Amino acid sequence: MAINSDIKNIEIPRRRFGRTEIQMPILSLGGMRFQQSWKDLDPKEINKQQQNILEKTIKHAVQKGMHHIETARHYGTSERQIGWALGQINDPKRILQTKIPPNNDPSIFEKELELSLRRLGVDKIDLLAIHGINLPEHLDMTIRPNGCLEIIRRWQKDGLVGHIGFSTHAKIDLIIKTIETGIFDYVNLHWYFIRQENEKAIQAANENDMGVFIISPTDKGGHLHTPSIKLLELCRPLHPIEFNDLFCLSDKRIHTLSVGASKPEDLDIHLQAISKMDDMHTLTNAIENRLRNASYKSLGESWLTTWDVGLPSWEETPGDINIPVLLWLNNLLEAWDMESFAKDRYGLLGRGGHWFPGANADCLDCEVSEDDLKRVLINSPWKSEIPFVLRKLKDRLGGERRDRLWGI
Repeated sequence: MAINSDIKNIEIPRRRFGRTEIQMPILSLGGMRFQQSWKDLDPKEINKQQQNILEKTIKHAVQKGMHHIETARHYGTSERQIGWALGQINDPKRILQTKIPPNNDPSIFEKELELSLRRLGVDKIDLLAIHGINLPEHLDMTIRPNGCLEIIRRWQKDGLVGHIGFSTHAKIDLIIKTIETGIFDYVNLHWYFIRQENEKAIQAANENDMGVFIISPTDKGGHLHTPSIKLLELCRPLHPIEFNDLFCLSDKRIHTLSVGASKPEDLDIHLQAISKMDDMHTLTNAIENRLRNASYKSLGESWLTTWDVGLPSWEETPGDINIPVLLWLNNLLEAWDMESFAKDRYGLLGRGGHWFPGANADCLDCEVSEDDLKRVLINSPWKSEIPFVLRKLKDRLGGERRDRLWGI
C-alpha cells in the first residue's frame, strides 16, 4: 500500500514501562526474523549484503525513535548480526533485550547468558526475559532455590543485567501466577484484536506495575502482512496492520508492540499508524463495529456467544485435538477470510510443542471417531455441530504440516 508523507517527521511516543521506569518507545524492533538463518552459522557464512540491510533497518528505526531492540538466544544468527550492527550504530538511548529459556541445570542457563552477552557485544543487557514460561516446570526451574533466578540476581548485582521479565505462551492461570510472584518487572505476551484471552493477565500486570510488551502483533496477530481482500475492505480507511497497532495502543496498559522487519521500508506502515494516534479511538471504534458485524452476519449471534462454552482442553480430548483453537480458527475463516493465518496455525498444531500445544483435526475419522469426540463435548451446546466444523477445517486446511522456525 502507498505510505503517506506523515511519517517523515514522526518521533515515536514513549510510555513508562511499569516499575522499570524506562521510557519505552511504543514500537520495538523485534528480532525473531531479523537474521539470516535459524541455525547459528559460522560468522564467515553471514551474507554482507543482508547484514547491510539489517544495519540500514536499525538506523531507520533509531532515526524514528525506535530505540528498543529485542531478540533471543535461540533466534539463529540474530544476536550475532544485531551485535555487529550495534557496533556500527551510535544510539545512546538504546534499550537492548534478549531472552533465554529456563533450564533444569542453572549452569547451562548461565552459559547461554554468557554467549548472549558475547554475541551482542555489549557490557550489559538492559532487559533480560526468561524465554517461554509456558509450563509450571518452567516457572519452577526459574524461581526455585538455586534455580535460574539466582544466576540472574548475581548478574544484576554485577551490573551485567538490568531488569528481568518473562515471555509466555502459557494458559492464563499460569501467566497470572507468574505475574503474581512479584519477581518479574515486565511480561512479553500475546494480545491483539483477534486474540484477547490474555486480558486478565494484562490487568494483573498493570496491578503489579509491570511493563507490558505485545509479541508479534502483525504476524501472530493474523498474518496482517498478507490480509484477505475481505479484511482489507472491513478495515478501511486503515490497513489491517494500522488498525491492529492502534487497537493495541489505544489501551494505555500496553506499553510497546514488537515490530518485525526484514528491510527499512517494513517499518513505515507502523509509523503511519503512529501518525494517526490522535484519531485512533474514532478510527478503531468504527472498524471494530464493522468487523463484529461481519462476524455476526457470517456466524450468527448464538454461535458467537456460546461457541467456547463447555469445551474440553486438548489434554482431555482424544488425539490431543485442540478444539478451542480450531474453533477460533474457524471463526476467523468464516468471518474475515483469514485463510493464510488459519492454514499456518492449523499446520503448526501437533508440531509446536509447549509453544502451541495440541493437535489439529487431521486424525478425525481415522484414529478418532465422532463418537469419541462427542463423549468429551458433553458440556458443549454445539456437541453435534462441532465434528462437522472440524471436518470442514480438515478439508480446507489439512494436509500440510510445519515445524516451528526454532525449537527449544
